Amino acid sequence: MTNKNSGFTRMAKAASRFTGRPLCFGLAVAVVLVWIVSGPIFKFSDTWQLVINTGTTIVTFLMVFLIQNTQNRDTQALQIKLDELIRATQGAHNALLDLEELEEKELQEFQDRYEALAEKARNCGPEDEDDSGTPEVDADQRPKPAP
Repeated sequence: MTNKNSGFTRMAKAASRFTGRPLCFGLAVAVVLVWIVSGPIFKFSDTWQLVINTGTTIVTFLMVFLIQNTQNRDTQALQIKLDELIRATQGAHNALLDLEELEEKELQEFQDRYEALAEKARNCGPEDEDDSGTPEVDADQRPKPAP
């Protein structure tokens, strides 16, 4: 595997690391304090208010894309790690590897199966075999996509 990330990925990671630090928060607070202190100098004019409104809007707009990029990358990496755990676990159902690709109805069917399994485990005694282990869930019978 190569570790050559695109320019955007490198920039997004660097920006995420920077903006998540206390120093960045401190800088943002300092900017707001400077803006507040400058209010009397500019007689609290419409332009003075427009400066902070425009600045915060631009930063918020850019941060939405940065946060989404970071969230997408983290989610994808986590999904791959979970897929590997499923793949490497003896007796695990490989049909669960790509659940994120299923339709809502199909996901609900899988969730119902696991909720029923949890309910069964809650209703049995501590010595009961259904309380632990790896009970069979008919996950290999993947739901058919809706027409």
